[in-house]
Amino acid sequence: MGAYCNENLSFSPDCNLSPSPDLRLSKHVHDNVHGNIYLDPLALKFIDTEQFQRLRELKQLGLAHMVYPGAVHSRFEHSLGVYWLAGEAIQKLKTYQGSELGIDRFDVQTVKIAGLLHDVGHGPFSHLFEREFLPKVLNGFTWAHEEMSAKLIDHIVDVHHIDVESEMIKRVKEMILASSEFAPPKSAKEKQFLYDIVANGRNGIDVDKFDYIVRDSRACGLGCSFDFHRLMETMRVLGDEICYRAKDYLSIHKLFVTRADLYRTVYTHSKVKAVELMVVDALLKANSYLEISSSIQDPSEYWKLDDSIIKTIETAPDEELRESRDLILRIRRRKLYQFCNEYSVPKDKLEHFKNVTARDIACSQKNGGVLLKEDDIAVSNVRIDLTRGRQNPLESINFFKDYDSEEKFPIPDDRISHLLPTSYQDMIVRVYSKKPELVVAVSEAFENFQLKVYGVKAQVHDTPEKKKRRI
Repeated sequence: MGAYCNENLSFSPDCNLSPSPDLRLSKHVHDNVHGNIYLDPLALKFIDTEQFQRLRELKQLGLAHMVYPGAVHSRFEHSLGVYWLAGEAIQKLKTYQGSELGIDRFDVQTVKIAGLLHDVGHGPFSHLFEREFLPKVLNGFTWAHEEMSAKLIDHIVDVHHIDVESEMIKRVKEMILASSEFAPPKSAKEKQFLYDIVANGRNGIDVDKFDYIVRDSRACGLGCSFDFHRLMETMRVLGDEICYRAKDYLSIHKLFVTRADLYRTVYTHSKVKAVELMVVDALLKANSYLEISSSIQDPSEYWKLDDSIIKTIETAPDEELRESRDLILRIRRRKLYQFCNEYSVPKDKLEHFKNVTARDIACSQKNGGVLLKEDDIAVSNVRIDLTRGRQNPLESINFFKDYDSEEKFPIPDDRISHLLPTSYQDMIVRVYSKKPELVVAVSEAFENFQLKVYGVKAQVHDTPEKKKRRI
């Protein structure tokens, strides 16, 4: 394609600073978080495909609605939200530094489409599919939804003959992969700051988090004091990197803390994890018959996989799916795996911690009584951090003093408020009994394991008697 500007088609890198389209003439949807979201013609070409519409069938929070009934929003509205915020972010940079940075309409459109399509390759049940299910069936092979998003984008463009610049699609995929372990080398040597907007691999501050933190908090009925508008209004590009005012470091810290709180109270809630463990077991038992994992390299088949796989299993009469059906029926009737107890790994043991397994617990039971089998126990190893593991996330962010200064700098640990935490990661080990009558035996084995590994019981309290009597 030649270098030309056409509002209804694609934008070349040479297409610069044309008049903005009249939003009154644009299609829009009303979002419960951001208000009116205006959709440009190219975005609509992707949205109005069966591959993108699939996102309506993927709950953003997977199985969290089993504990938080309002958490039924989908990846569809989240993707629209990230599209909108990506556009807002790049427009603000263009308004304040556009001529200095050379931001053009091609850049704006590319960033918006990256925001729109960043989750198009996501698997069912939030991150359960790629982090809990696939590792058990792929024997060490690594798969990530960001890679599938990139493959699906090519598939959508080819199948639906979307007229879009190939260079734009290339950069969109790079932006989506920017924060993943599969991030390719960036083809553009200039304007590296554009890769900080949707999936920030440098420091984790991006519009994806801005949207899901507010959206998830609202859906679950939780308060959210983090305000992303302030950061978007005051951010600035220095040295080809998005930087923030030093006076806003507490607001940025609140972003990471709010995310960690959501992980602790919602995403990894003990009951949510109990349901997830049961769904993983159901999928594993059904996989050989339904070949659930067979499509993960083929976008033409993968887009047909969504949360409805549970209903498929539940309503199928096939004898091969009986065990999976029974597990789903238990979930429907709230006969969940029983949470026995948990402990936080001591800080001095975090560096060399290895995931605890059901075998570890089964092998820790004392002689006599019920003989526990590995399959009687489920273990959840929950890691919660501030996006940078055991490191202070503020140290990977560059700040500036004021708008008259061209200097950027990180804020080291010893310069921040002493009220902020000095530990940035928590590792929680939770153990469940798959059968209610084994809660006592599993709880005792779990306590023995702690004594064997740490010399003390690391759990806060004993397993409640009420749980032990529940049969």
